[in-house]
Amino acid sequence: MRVDPDTRFGQLNPHPAQEGEGCNTYSKFGRLGFSLTLSLASYSPILLAQTGDAKDASHPTTQEPDGQHDFDFEFGKWKAHLRRLQHPLTGSDTWVEYDGTSVVRKVWDGRANLGEFEVDGPTHIEGLSLRLYNPESHQWSIFWANSKDGSLTPPLIGQFKNGRLEFFNQDTFQKKSIFVRFIFSDLTATSVRLEQSFSADGEPSWITTFTRQKP
Repeated sequence: MRVDPDTRFGQLNPHPAQEGEGCNTYSKFGRLGFSLTLSLASYSPILLAQTGDAKDASHPTTQEPDGQHDFDFEFGKWKAHLRRLQHPLTGSDTWVEYDGTSVVRKVWDGRANLGEFEVDGPTHIEGLSLRLYNPESHQWSIFWANSKDGSLTPPLIGQFKNGRLEFFNQDTFQKKSIFVRFIFSDLTATSVRLEQSFSADGEPSWITTFTRQKP
């Protein structure tokens, strides 16, 4: 809105002025207003910068870490020891044990990998895992196939958090819909622990420990 100078002057000096007084008073206030304008103009970049800094501080930007090499630690050959709950979700506490090997190979410079898992115990288990990295979501998808039926399970989705890899999906077990959780923990250059849990009780039903084989 445009402010009329005469109106502004009249508000500042409401009493009638003697001849010549009004001009001098207006001149004084005009000079004062001009000085204030220059002062504010000189400080405005600083005020804007401070305001911008405050805004940036109150709304910090976070960037998801690049996780395309999260599985690099696993490339190579491993001894595998599996403890499997024989009858999950039944209240049973009977575990069976298996021993065998796991081999993980790098694909696409680490943005994907293939794992071959083979163990023997009460039965023979031979499986294949495919892991794919999505650079937009910064998450991994894990697909599992068992040689017994030759089909891929729905993918587990997850990423590296708090020093471990956590993955979740929805699947079926004995014709019932369940949620599944995979956790890769205790990650070192020579050992890894993998746990699978079902949603009904949250207790692990499949625990595998891997120990790296010497070349």
